[in-house]
Amino acid sequence: MNGAALATRGLNKSFGSLVVAKDVELVLPHGVRYALIGPNGAGKTTLINLITGMLRPDTGRIFLGEDDITSLAPEARVRRGLARTFQINALFPQLSALEAVTLAVCERRGFAGVWWRGLPEYRDAADEAHAILASLLLGEHCYRLTHELSYGQQRLLEIALALATRPRVLLLDEPAAGVPRDESAELFAAISGLANDLTVLFIEHDMDIVFRFAARIIVMVSGGILVEGTPDEVAEDTRVREVYLGKAHHG
Repeated sequence: MNGAALATRGLNKSFGSLVVAKDVELVLPHGVRYALIGPNGAGKTTLINLITGMLRPDTGRIFLGEDDITSLAPEARVRRGLARTFQINALFPQLSALEAVTLAVCERRGFAGVWWRGLPEYRDAADEAHAILASLLLGEHCYRLTHELSYGQQRLLEIALALATRPRVLLLDEPAAGVPRDESAELFAAISGLANDLTVLFIEHDMDIVFRFAARIIVMVSGGILVEGTPDEVAEDTRVREVYLGKAHHG
């Protein structure tokens, strides 16, 4: 798909008469920060579920790099370099942040089943985990238990777990949901500081965050893509202002 990091071609998905994805065509270049926005029910999370394999499209194809991953299981897509965040606070509440990410690194390396024999035996995995946490401004909190972290820090830890899989494309479904406003800016500042060759697609409802941190914006309406462009282009698009942003928004 012309060197794209992630692309979809003619994705369609319906549940009975309800159309949730309608001829979705995406081409995401390497290293670009994309925001996916749209009103409730537009199909944003459905699209993420289709890309990650949680849902199968009725028709259409999905490409990761040059590879057609349409028929691959979710875990196979992760191994190919496609990662999505998931809730961590309910999964590892009694592990420290460093232990949780080290476990994820060990899982990628194929020896997670024996990691508990002692972190000293897997010092290089722990070092990699610490570097990931430090890149997300969590280095000084690495020994705190997951349930002791603030909610914003827990969301960053979710991202750290995804990064432990060494993805080429990272999908974030409302990473700032439930995070206090003063923490959400820090969260997205950490996201914006991720490796330049990592492609990021994130769903977000806070337009201030979207216009501050996204290089490009995709607007979905009724299961289809209404427009895709730079923040300035999207802000000035009359169709977008009518269906979503509202005329009071000036970018």
